[in-house]
Amino acid sequence: MAHPVSYEGTPENFDQLVLEPQGELVVVDFWGDGCPNCEVYAAAEPMLLSELDGAPMRVVKVNAYQHESLAHRFGLYGIPTFLLFRDGKLLGKMSQYYGKEYFLGVIREHLPTPPGSPA
Repeated sequence: MAHPVSYEGTPENFDQLVLEPQGELVVVDFWGDGCPNCEVYAAAEPMLLSELDGAPMRVVKVNAYQHESLAHRFGLYGIPTFLLFRDGKLLGKMSQYYGKEYFLGVIREHLPTPPGSPA
């Protein structure tokens, strides 16, 4: 099984990376330079993604300072903020990174259910 892949999101590729994928969870990580909580998450991300080995998901990282238009599009006022999308729909968001257990719990709760398994 492969680790979930992380992409760099920009206004040009955002819809393609986030809204077009079907059957997988897309976690958009809005972050910025000089944001202590963003750095805590970034340091933890490789371990978090290894815990989610084989999960049908991807992470799209968006620098909210470089791409303010995307932050405004979703009405974001603080970072880090994690938006959860599946099949082009916004499912929810996490404001801040509250640590490994909370993050993994929310992600697992929103992963698509494999076909044929009980919902």
